[in-house]
Amino acid sequence: MNDTRREVVRALADGPVGGPELADRIGVSRAAVWKHVEALREAGFDVESDGGYRLAGVPEYGGAAVEYGLDAPYEVEYHDAVDSTNDRARELADEGADGVVVLADEQTHSKGRLDREWTSPSGGVWASVVVRPALSPAGVPVVTLAAAVATTRALREAGVDAGIKWPNDVLARDDGRKLAGILTEMEGEADRVNWVVVGVGVNVNVDAADLPATATSVRERVGDVERRAFVQRLLEAFHDLLGDSDAVLDAWREAALTLGERVRVETPGGELVGEAVDVEPPGTLVVATDDGERRVHAGDCEHLRPE
Repeated sequence: MNDTRREVVRALADGPVGGPELADRIGVSRAAVWKHVEALREAGFDVESDGGYRLAGVPEYGGAAVEYGLDAPYEVEYHDAVDSTNDRARELADEGADGVVVLADEQTHSKGRLDREWTSPSGGVWASVVVRPALSPAGVPVVTLAAAVATTRALREAGVDAGIKWPNDVLARDDGRKLAGILTEMEGEADRVNWVVVGVGVNVNVDAADLPATATSVRERVGDVERRAFVQRLLEAFHDLLGDSDAVLDAWREAALTLGERVRVETPGGELVGEAVDVEPPGTLVVATDDGERRVHAGDCEHLRPE
């Protein structure tokens, strides 16, 4: 949604407002006002025109719907179905995009970390955000942690008791089944990041039968929720956290399921077993082993049963 159309939507929300008045207010022709109104109607907005234009309803989901009332500076590109929101976001990043969200109702060829298959049926929230943070490549893990915290906050607001398994899985606290996953990709140079794509997949209004046995959904836990509001809360929390790495780490610790647990971490250098005791900048897991504390920058973490 461009800036002019945003102004039109805001004016309609305060309506009714006549076409000539609206044209004068935003500095466009009456014909342009009509075109903007028709475009909004095609996008699903209910615009009444009795005695002036007035916004009577907002579409349930979609790019324009999420942008309307979003308190974060993102543009949203929406697809009913797409192979992968991360793939599309990388294309946009290569074209110079910044602050763009690729949102889809369904992904048809999505993958998670380590090229694992990720089920993305209709009804979930499948989104990838293109950002250009002032970070070195070594600092990018904090972006992943911020996305995990933002997702957890959105789930909790929806009524689901969720927590984070290091580094990027969001699980139900009671049984550890997976609610959401995060896949972060980047392009950069030795000292700076060119762009980061953060893909977030959340099982929102999805039947449990359409998910692996190790996963669960918001629908299964508390019933269906308004996806538009869910995405807005997630994006707003993510944007707020991006500018404060200390706040990200504190919030991640508060939401962590991993800290205090006995874990096995598969790292590029081999297997590590011990108790997860902390997370350090920019997202390093500290594990207390029989041979002392070890710091893990990347790996596949598994929670173990107490000995």
